[in-house]
Amino acid sequence: MEFKKFGFDTKVAAGVTAAHYTTPTPIQAEAIPLVMQGHDLVGLAQTGTGKTAAFVLPILHRLMKGARGQVRALVVAPTRELAEQIHEAIGALGGRTGLKSVTIYGGVGFNPQVDKLKRGAEIVVACPGRLLDHLKQGTIDLSHLEVLVLDEADRMFDMGFLPDIRKIVKHVPAQRQTLLFSATMPADILRLTREILQAPVKVQVDTSGPASTVSHLLYPVEPHLKTPLLLELLRHTDTESVLIFTRTKHRAKRLEEQLGKAAYRAASLQGNLSQARRQAVMTGFRDGTFQILVATDIASRGIDVTQISHVINYDMPDSPDAYTHRIGRTGRNAKTGDAFTFMTREDEDMVRSIERVLHAKVERCTLDGFDYQKPAPARNTEFARPPRPPQPRRSQPKTAAPRQAAPRQARGKSQQVSGPRSQVSGHR
Repeated sequence: MEFKKFGFDTKVAAGVTAAHYTTPTPIQAEAIPLVMQGHDLVGLAQTGTGKTAAFVLPILHRLMKGARGQVRALVVAPTRELAEQIHEAIGALGGRTGLKSVTIYGGVGFNPQVDKLKRGAEIVVACPGRLLDHLKQGTIDLSHLEVLVLDEADRMFDMGFLPDIRKIVKHVPAQRQTLLFSATMPADILRLTREILQAPVKVQVDTSGPASTVSHLLYPVEPHLKTPLLLELLRHTDTESVLIFTRTKHRAKRLEEQLGKAAYRAASLQGNLSQARRQAVMTGFRDGTFQILVATDIASRGIDVTQISHVINYDMPDSPDAYTHRIGRTGRNAKTGDAFTFMTREDEDMVRSIERVLHAKVERCTLDGFDYQKPAPARNTEFARPPRPPQPRRSQPKTAAPRQAAPRQARGKSQQVSGPRSQVSGHR
């Protein structure tokens, strides 16, 4: 099957050709005709299988007819990175249509977004929190909305956005087409589909686990040896771009510094960065300026870099779904990839859960020549915060001697005080 079989508007079809799309992926082949027919849809597929184009192309085709300059399609995404990725896909595929897309998310100025909305846009790609801010301020009008898309719905659930989604739905017309895309379908997302979709059609493509193009290896290691093992693995592995996941922002930053000292071109992506810096890091990772990206789970969605050859879980993910999302960054678009996961004794239960998702036991590996018996330091300071430098003692201002309290007088007669517990004579 080829994309021309969908019968897209000629300007949309020109965008498909310009993007060098030839054969649709399974999720695109199944979902696009149903969306073009106007059905509400639940699309379930692994990450990296082309879900974005599965809803962007039908939306572009639909919006070629009708009014311009008003918001007719809304895509809600869990992270800024994913919102930008969707926005870029709209620009690439719809570059000849004249349709405008605007992104709305936090971490950047509010007023510039208001200005873009005032200039008119047919598609808005938004993160829930900032979108609600615009709705409260009355700076966005969704009364003409025709299509609502919830992308990576399970990730929005993980991040606690479901209450926000329900609030957003109250601001959109009841007569609309609703599309929900996800890699997994937890119970809460299933309930949400029943609340906001009308007679949805379900399209499911290989959602049992990470893509079959990814190979999985476990490296048992003591916590204090993770960084030395990582450096040895990188030295002995033929890699293109490498994505490393850590559990905390501080650890991601510290690991970036250690990789830099080892002469690797590395950057970190974590919540403390400004939006401008985050975009610069992602651009550098895509164009090869950085070979290694160290990230927290904030980056497990929204990274669309086709040449990622290896994903390394420096820290074990906290759920099998999180493992699926992390690993989905490699082995994309039918390319092969490798997933290395460092495993401590405390991770045994999570490993078993991941193996149930994979329907296979993951091979345990050791690296030849690596000293796994090296004892831990007396105090593990590998990721400890550096001690604060000593602060000069401030001179204490001279204070006046405390005033001596005058003896208390009873009302009437004087008091006699004796012993540790005073007995008071006189009348009150």
